Amino acid sequence: MSANSHALQASATSAIPRYSKGDKLPRFSQWSHHLWILLHSLLPLALHQAWLSCSGRQSFGRLAVLGLYLTAYAFAFVRMICLVRSLVSVYGYFDGQVHDRHRASSIGLGWVSLSLAKSVSLRMAMAVYVCYDGSQSPADALCTWQWWLWLALETSVYAIVLDFWYYWYHRAMHSVPFLWKYHRTHHAIKHPTFLLTAHADLEQQLFDAAIIPWLTCATLAAIGLRLGFYEWWICNQYATYTETLGHSGLRIHFTPPMAVGFVIEACRAEIVIEDHDLHHRRGWRKSFNYGKQTRIWDRVFGTCAERIESVEANLDDEVHRHMPIFSCEM
Repeated sequence: MSANSHALQASATSAIPRYSKGDKLPRFSQWSHHLWILLHSLLPLALHQAWLSCSGRQSFGRLAVLGLYLTAYAFAFVRMICLVRSLVSVYGYFDGQVHDRHRASSIGLGWVSLSLAKSVSLRMAMAVYVCYDGSQSPADALCTWQWWLWLALETSVYAIVLDFWYYWYHRAMHSVPFLWKYHRTHHAIKHPTFLLTAHADLEQQLFDAAIIPWLTCATLAAIGLRLGFYEWWICNQYATYTETLGHSGLRIHFTPPMAVGFVIEACRAEIVIEDHDLHHRRGWRKSFNYGKQTRIWDRVFGTCAERIESVEANLDDEVHRHMPIFSCEM
């Protein structure tokens, strides 16, 4: 198979292309990731403000806000399903010539759907309870250029601090014997897809969905970066986008969109999709690549693993690709 032609090699039972480990990986522009995230993040803020303006009310209760943003989260997630499926049909999966991906149907679509719903609901309920201030409307928050400058900083700092807490919690789940039983279910999947991100026991779901984000918000507040609900919502959409693609196994070169991304890349601490894929594929009790937003803490504490397909020589810089924003078709 030619590395440059990206010829598709489909199996007898699947239309998903299979590439050799030496074939080129496509790069996608960072601005298209930012645009996808911001459009899906700002839509519920616009609806929230329109709701306030049309109703003449000054604010809404927490339950109404929870319902609106849960619906927006679900809408963005369904769009993400379409996007990833479209990308997979063109670019395939890592390790695709060796092994098929585990499907959600092999575990039970009902169980997987319930796990995802619980995780999202827990995270949103925590954020609404901790961060929401009914006296501030979306228009009040977003109308100043200073807010947008701070948001660019906050999305990066949020991801790095979130990853610090996640790194140590995740590493402890592997290293501390009595904690491993709460993480083992998640690691039963060696070739995951993003639908299996929440495939875990209840204890892990609780930490992933609520405790780690709460620790992140508390840490930011302690250093003077207290997040309002609207800032948290956008920061969370960035983190969710990275986590979802990072768990997809999709054979593309993706680095998380961040304002400080160029600094992280200069320190060789950026994370790519293959990093977490290798964590699942080759890790068990002893593992590596514990971060899910960056490799900063893996780099600092010496737990980075060598990449196989996402090496510099494999990256395709001849064609500039962009994430489809309004359509799921490639």
